[in-house]
Amino acid sequence: MELLIFILLLLILLIISNVIAHYISFIPIALIQIGIGLVAAILLSQHTFEIESEWFLLLFIAPLLYHDGAHFPREQLWRMRFPILGNAIVLVLLTTIIGGLFVHWLIPSIPLAAAFALMAILSPTDPVAVDGIASRVQIPERIMNLVRGESLINDASGLIGFKYGVAAIVTGYFSLKTASLDFLYTFIVGVVIGLLGALALFIVRMHFRRIGIVDPTFYVLLQILTPFILYFVSEEVFHASGVMAVVTGGIIAAILREKGENMIAQEQIVTDHMWTILTFVLNGVIFLLLGLLLPSATSDILANNDMKNTVLVGYVLAIGVVVLAIRFCWMVGVGWFEKRFLQRSEEMGMKEHVITTLVGVRGTITMVGIISLPFLTVTGETFPHRQLLIFLAAGVILFTLILATIMLPLLNEKQVTQQLDLTAEKQKMIRAAMQAVQREARDDNATAAIALMRQYQTMQLSLERKQSEKTLQSRKQEMVKVRMIGLQLEEHYAKVYTEHNPCSEAVVKEIHYVLKQRKDHLKHSAFALLKRRARQFIHEWQLNKQEDEVITHIETVRKHMTNYVINAIIDHVQHAPDLEPELAQRIELYYRQLQYAATDVDADEREEQKEYLSLVAIEAQRQMVNMMYKKGEITTESAKELRRFVNNLETVILLDGQD
Repeated sequence: MELLIFILLLLILLIISNVIAHYISFIPIALIQIGIGLVAAILLSQHTFEIESEWFLLLFIAPLLYHDGAHFPREQLWRMRFPILGNAIVLVLLTTIIGGLFVHWLIPSIPLAAAFALMAILSPTDPVAVDGIASRVQIPERIMNLVRGESLINDASGLIGFKYGVAAIVTGYFSLKTASLDFLYTFIVGVVIGLLGALALFIVRMHFRRIGIVDPTFYVLLQILTPFILYFVSEEVFHASGVMAVVTGGIIAAILREKGENMIAQEQIVTDHMWTILTFVLNGVIFLLLGLLLPSATSDILANNDMKNTVLVGYVLAIGVVVLAIRFCWMVGVGWFEKRFLQRSEEMGMKEHVITTLVGVRGTITMVGIISLPFLTVTGETFPHRQLLIFLAAGVILFTLILATIMLPLLNEKQVTQQLDLTAEKQKMIRAAMQAVQREARDDNATAAIALMRQYQTMQLSLERKQSEKTLQSRKQEMVKVRMIGLQLEEHYAKVYTEHNPCSEAVVKEIHYVLKQRKDHLKHSAFALLKRRARQFIHEWQLNKQEDEVITHIETVRKHMTNYVINAIIDHVQHAPDLEPELAQRIELYYRQLQYAATDVDADEREEQKEYLSLVAIEAQRQMVNMMYKKGEITTESAKELRRFVNNLETVILLDGQD
């Protein structure tokens, strides 16, 4: 039960983090999720959170790396194979050795092997942590491909280096020859298992198809299970690299799917949706867990009086700077080598080297690895400076993430300037709305869909004629004013009608229901829509309990009263001296259209269809705004302006549809 509650808590925190990220989008969502996890851990301080690195790697890292391997652009992976392998293997080795020597020099009480283990686990990069920044500041694609490519492999090399550093401390023995051979074994066998495993599962899929199993859900489940199978077999059966197995398996599975199998459309759609949901949840939960682990992982060392907190922070900053300095020097050296000896045309300047350095943020692999440090050695002694090592690793993770958050937007010269004319963006949003309506159009709602499409076409024509936002805002205010005056008159003449025509309690309730529904039509929030639907459901349920004679009487009185109220309002506005002529004309036109609609038995149904399609179209426009903002095509102010445009357009479309 506790596990179920914990999982539900994580999912709730995940939703909260995405809502917060929507409003403070200049902060990467990974950092927000770490912060939320940290706050949750503090509030739930009476509970402890422990994670075993083995099941964490299996449950989280395996499917994510499999997905990344399957979706990484293979042309880029092959073209950049040497820089990627250099960063994933040689740079990890350099960071481990040079960084380990520095840590041992900085803190002599940390044994050299423990320092090497710390720097080895600090070597893997985490591109997910920086994706939010990367999409906002338009980091060059070549740099992001390099970082994403190296992250497919450096997880394995970093974990192997960490394992041998820890083993040297625990057992007191280290053999360079054994470590080198084991490194080659885990890499090569992991790749082979990924290759053969992907081929075997492909053959199994084809066999199931031949014997007549065509359920798309079955094959989607098989695809979801694939990375877990590959990782488990590689790690537990062959003691090889599960990371390399799932990365290789993802790449091979994608190739086989493209070259040897035509996936049916339904299966493709379900598969894409499943992986989208799975990666969204896993990526978010990873950083929430990181935040939840921070207090318990660092509280002991912070409470220790033997070392001042300011000194600890100084150690974190020094190690973080050295980690990034090693990466920067490596990138500069590789750039010089490529220019000098390989005659590469794609030369990277100093700014690109700095950006590549900052994008190398540390993240989940580092945290999961460091908290797996054993408590005791084989001799029964406590592992030296375990809490200090955990604190330093956690601090460097936060340091690299915060530094990237601050510096990358400042360094990138492609920041989008404030856009004063958003006509093109608005037209793109209206096209998205029309496409959404087209996707939802069917035979039974074709009339409502066509009417809505015409409204959007009219709005698009207005934009092409450069009509200003003020025009739309003015039209919205005018329409709301017409409806408010009309509703006041409806209430007045409905009261007059009931005073002159004695009505039963059921009829009075029906009149009150109609007036409430019409009032709520002026509100277009999700809550108002939900309230209106709930009221309609309750009303229909209560009405169905009435006898047929009562229902017939209610309908007769309702039609008679509606006709009376409409005629009274039209007569009122025609002879009202206090109303502006244009406003009076608008009110009269609106109620004459209602009078015509009252004779149409399908009017209510079409109105509901129109409202539903309008909400679908509005949601498509909001998604378009978010997509343009995440891609860096518009600024924060432009996004706010476009959201205001959507809100105004929503009111105009819905009210105009009822006019």
